[in-house]
Amino acid sequence: MSSMTDIVFLLLIFFLVTSTLVNPNALKLLLPKSTNQVSAKPMVSISIKHYPQSNTFSYHINGKNTPVRLSEIELIIQNELKEEDDPTLSLHVDKTVPMEQVVNIMNIAKRNQYRIILATAPE
Repeated sequence: MSSMTDIVFLLLIFFLVTSTLVNPNALKLLLPKSTNQVSAKPMVSISIKHYPQSNTFSYHINGKNTPVRLSEIELIIQNELKEEDDPTLSLHVDKTVPMEQVVNIMNIAKRNQYRIILATAPE
């Protein structure tokens, strides 16, 4: 019985550790709310964070904390999606980000014929 308790304890620790690693958005973004949800699974996630104090923006790929310049995004995405049959991007944008910044990413997706999903928070 004690060995069974040990196994259960180890499984509990394993699931606690792995559940914290499965976080699609490492960045804290205030996403707009929507009732519609898409079932397509994106291959690359792009986040745009707005800093209202300085009115600047940072771009992050796949939830990494390291920001990427807008001019570098297209090349990085092309490298990550070159082997995919149906390349899909997920766009996570703060509520306060101007539409111009969103359209910049949408233009990259259109030029490369990628599908794009605008992520929202459920209502």
